[in-house]
Amino acid sequence: AIATAGQGIASSHGYPDGEKIPLDLMIEAVGRIVGATALPVTADLDGGFGDAGETVRRAIGVGVCGANIEDRMRPLGESVEVMQAALRAGGQEGVPFVLNARTDALLKAGDRPRSEAIAEAVARGRAYIDAGAQCVFVPGVVTADEAGALVDGIGLRKVSLIGLPGALSAAQYEAVGVARISYGPMPQNVALTALKRLGESLLADGVIPEDTE
Repeated sequence: AIATAGQGIASSHGYPDGEKIPLDLMIEAVGRIVGATALPVTADLDGGFGDAGETVRRAIGVGVCGANIEDRMRPLGESVEVMQAALRAGGQEGVPFVLNARTDALLKAGDRPRSEAIAEAVARGRAYIDAGAQCVFVPGVVTADEAGALVDGIGLRKVSLIGLPGALSAAQYEAVGVARISYGPMPQNVALTALKRLGESLLADGVIPEDTE
């Protein structure tokens, strides 16, 4: 499957992350990705752009089969309602829609003890699974023990993690029961890092490397 990165799409259009890009532009970009591959595409739809159900409906309209929706650490009851709205839209559109419900319990933990943040992620993840989500996305650099605790609490093959610098390999996470690894904006960051290094070289009177593809 191909997973779109909300931050990557936003920044490629000149917008910061966090629903700053107009929804029409985000949906159009997702549709172009769907049209470029025969693989299933799941879309990062941030926090739902104010109406998770309608946003999911529009994304399905351009061909996606699933989505990430962020809880942004809203009150739990409100977050569950957002996830349910997304799932209802998938059912109403008649597609086998996959919701990767994201909790920011680790990203927004602040000074909380790590164990408390993991427990919060588990509690929220269970609630989203109970609401019908197929997977729970817990972004952040997670150790093997922490990944195991998330899997034990949320469910085997129900946890999605992100590959960031300092994270374990996909195979290591798979070994403790993680279902999915995504890489967010990191492929774009890698490409832009290469562009930055090339720019520095050319400004220093360098040349285009001979092995450039």
